[in-house]
Amino acid sequence: MANIKFTNVEIKAISACVPKNIKYNSDLGYLIPDEEIDKTINSIGIKEKRYVDSETTASDLCFKAADELLAKNNIDRTSIDMILFLSQLPDYKIPATAPILQHKLGLPKTTAAMDLSLGCSGYVYGLSTAMAYASMEGIDRVLLLVGETFSKIVNPKDKVNVPLYGDAGTATLIEKCENKPAYFALYSDGSGEDAVKIKAGEARFPSTAINLQEKEEEEGNIRSDNEVYMDGMDVFNFALSVVPKNIKEICAFANVNLLDVDYLVLHQANKFMTDFIIKRLKYPLERVPYCLNKYGNTSSTSIPLTISSEFANQHINNIIICGFGAGLSWGAAYFSLGNCQILPVIEY
Repeated sequence: MANIKFTNVEIKAISACVPKNIKYNSDLGYLIPDEEIDKTINSIGIKEKRYVDSETTASDLCFKAADELLAKNNIDRTSIDMILFLSQLPDYKIPATAPILQHKLGLPKTTAAMDLSLGCSGYVYGLSTAMAYASMEGIDRVLLLVGETFSKIVNPKDKVNVPLYGDAGTATLIEKCENKPAYFALYSDGSGEDAVKIKAGEARFPSTAINLQEKEEEEGNIRSDNEVYMDGMDVFNFALSVVPKNIKEICAFANVNLLDVDYLVLHQANKFMTDFIIKRLKYPLERVPYCLNKYGNTSSTSIPLTISSEFANQHINNIIICGFGAGLSWGAAYFSLGNCQILPVIEY
């Protein structure tokens, strides 16, 4: 069982960056019948999203978030021992993006750099990886950069995914401390690999002229095999089956009562789903922050983006986060943000 406890690391700063370009779900009349648009918006809780332009990547948004974090906190860049970049949309297949960001950010060549890839549970997993490295002798500070630009992989004719996904980049600074426990419970189930998937474009199914062609699905959704597919009902049932249990497990592991936790930050999938989960947990809805109405589902970035959006310049005594999605994978964590500088969301 992947239950992990850290006692000598903490989060010191969180920042986030979104594109300036706003896309409104009320403008989707070309895709969704006018009489269903309001119903769709109210159900998923997403009024607008942010999209990058054709030249901007997830790493560009992460660079802006990281540069802001380092500057506003007066962090000596030579003190960063490791940089982790987590995204499903790196700059290139080869090389990894983390070393490129090390150079762009002006970090020393002594900085270790590594890419990670995971879906909507990515921030929880990435944070556990960053804390694991920061807890080791020889590494004191780790910069975790998490970014996604799903606008680049969603077909504009896909009625399921167009209303949901937006773009964002985030930065989190983790460093050594004393007596600040953090708890993680991580899980996976690869039997659900088809629930959220881009089938073509990599080693098992390389891109071809055939799989690059758009095709219409049964529900009238249009996409190619090189664009993201999601079975919404499978994901909904999966989340309801694992997330409440995962949150109860992290409470038991950390020996805390859920009602004593200041805030619960869930991956921003859609509001109908997450509200359902919260009601099942009997946790106060007013202590569950949302930012998906402004930014949509930003996949692995949604948890730190929510923290930056809703808790800027605040200090949170204790918090539970939970991410869940493609893989299938899911995980929850309990920790304090009492010494964390949470910066407001910036635009690029």
